[in-house]
Amino acid sequence: MTTKLNRRTFLAGTAAATWAAALGMPALAQGRTVTVIDGYPARSMWLQELSNFFLPEVNRRLAAAGLATMNFQESYGSSIVQPRGVLEGLRLGLGDIGVVTTIFHASELPSQALAAVTPFISANAALVARSIDEIANEFPAMRAEFDAENQVYLATGVVLDSYQVFSRAPINGLSDMAGLKVAGAGYNLRYLEGLDGAVGVRGGLTDFYNMIQTGVTDAAMLWPEAANTFAIAEVAPYMLRANLGAVNTKTLTANKDFWNTLDAPVQAILQDVAIAYRDRLAEVAMSIAAESEAAYVAAGGTIIDLSADERATWAATMPNIAREWAAGLDAAGKDGSGILAAYIDKLIAGGEVPARNWATEG
Repeated sequence: MTTKLNRRTFLAGTAAATWAAALGMPALAQGRTVTVIDGYPARSMWLQELSNFFLPEVNRRLAAAGLATMNFQESYGSSIVQPRGVLEGLRLGLGDIGVVTTIFHASELPSQALAAVTPFISANAALVARSIDEIANEFPAMRAEFDAENQVYLATGVVLDSYQVFSRAPINGLSDMAGLKVAGAGYNLRYLEGLDGAVGVRGGLTDFYNMIQTGVTDAAMLWPEAANTFAIAEVAPYMLRANLGAVNTKTLTANKDFWNTLDAPVQAILQDVAIAYRDRLAEVAMSIAAESEAAYVAAGGTIIDLSADERATWAATMPNIAREWAAGLDAAGKDGSGILAAYIDKLIAGGEVPARNWATEG
């Protein structure tokens, strides 16, 4: 089989040789070309970290272990799949490694909605990410869902410190949300169900700007870093800081057929670096939260804080979507109730005080 040498593979080979020389080792033979996919643009924070941290760190550790490095062929921005198509693309082998946006796949990956169905608890991205991965290790159902999609679960990704509400007109309290059309993705649309007349409109991160600009929606739920990346202040110059919470929306996975061709030491390196990538993403999300809010204001945005009382009221008026979700998993034999209780216990042990304990309150 002949591998076409392009600029990316040439640079990967040069980097591997440089690492080997720096470590005082002979240059290593190049391994296979590995296709890395996501449908989102390369400027997305998690893809910047994938390109600049995960992939070179994998090759650095492979070189240090005396193993062949990989020629990573990065294909983002819909070059192979659309944002919603990563799960299927990896299942079909269109990519070897990729970032699945799990909120698009409630049917195939229902357990991944765990943080999404438990809002108003934690804006600590690192705690949420670590807790989700612990659940994946303690409850086989979570990994089994990816196995059924011909994939190996490597690590979760929390790329947002907290969902907020960005709107065309100021929202000073819950009464101002009455009758609003609010864009969201997945379970966060259900956060609106307790609010008078508010309607959720399904969309993706890359759609929100146009949805607000054209009047399809009056607002959108996203996080400040993404608001800056996608210039949301231009169409939604008001942010309601409601601190709905951090949510795991990304999972780094590998095609199972590709994974099974790797030697155990290579698998171990990929898994270890995936955990490091998970922690790095959470750290970046937390570190840029305040900076992102400042940038939003500099771009013309105004931030309005939802009062603690109204935030508690919002949580209390929602249907208990967490227990509904858990019941659905229970019916499928996946111990959703156990997963829910264990997850909230982990957050509480991590220092969080839930506005509502979804596992115990009706």
